[in-house]
Amino acid sequence: MEKKRRLLQFVFLLLALFLPLNVLAYSDKVIVGGETIGIEVHSKGVLIVDFYKINDKYIAKDAGFQVGDIITKVSGEEINGIEELTNMLEGRQGEITFTVERNGKEKYINFTLVEDENGILKTGLYIKDQINGVGTLSYIDPNSKIFGSLGHEIIEKSTISKFEIKDGEIYEANVTNIIKSTDGRAGEKNSVYNRENVYGKIEENELTGIFGTYTGDLTEKEIMEVGKEEDVHTGKASIRTVVSDNNVEEFDINILTLNLDSETKNILFEITDKELLEKTGGVIQGMSGSPILQDGKIIGAVNYVIVNDTSKGYGVFITTMLEEGEN
Repeated sequence: MEKKRRLLQFVFLLLALFLPLNVLAYSDKVIVGGETIGIEVHSKGVLIVDFYKINDKYIAKDAGFQVGDIITKVSGEEINGIEELTNMLEGRQGEITFTVERNGKEKYINFTLVEDENGILKTGLYIKDQINGVGTLSYIDPNSKIFGSLGHEIIEKSTISKFEIKDGEIYEANVTNIIKSTDGRAGEKNSVYNRENVYGKIEENELTGIFGTYTGDLTEKEIMEVGKEEDVHTGKASIRTVVSDNNVEEFDINILTLNLDSETKNILFEITDKELLEKTGGVIQGMSGSPILQDGKIIGAVNYVIVNDTSKGYGVFITTMLEEGEN
């Protein structure tokens, strides 16, 4: 009997060592955001966003390049940005082998630069290696120092696709004025940036937001319990965001419906706060990531505006962001 008991103990020990535990990877309390932040992300390589004609021909398109291709190497040498690419191509004659990433696979394109009417060598490519913008900090995990923002992925507008990032930063941004939303058109926060005051390093651009390591000061920041999906209900709630004087303020909203099946549009809400509606006309660009609070808990983050009725918007469950951010 004793031998059997010890054998069972050994088996349970092995299971504990080798089987994943069903525990939360994130903290059950987080620091609540609401601050406006500047955002800068850098691409892996150089992204092709369009073509231009040289001597009346789209030479790059004809060579096999496509919008959305990411140039990662030139003649076998890695490139990390437009400046590196420009330096590599300067004065290059003859055929050059470009390595591009397309739909997750590497492709090779042999291409020769062409002189324009002024005798300058050109590629015929419009390219991009970074995106800048403004958003709202959603939360910081006080244990892991991981932050989350936006509530949605960063999309490159020309290609209408996810921007594949290498890295990036969040930094201080001060709201200067608001362009109000009107039904049919989303407004926006206009801000000035202070890139010298970096708050954190961006490491991931995912479906539910941007995530990374917070490096700023965490003292005197409010910690709040995380509300699980089952805690969220229709009715009164609030959001935290900045609309004037660079102060984080709390505004009333009403949660209309919940959608447990959507990946990102979990919370449909309407702004009921008259002061916020007067200042912004509803949900505006730059408000993405604003924490949604209910019953003393952080339950979500604003991520989309309903353009035809800008008093309404969507939010993603905070637990969904936390799970993706900690993975």
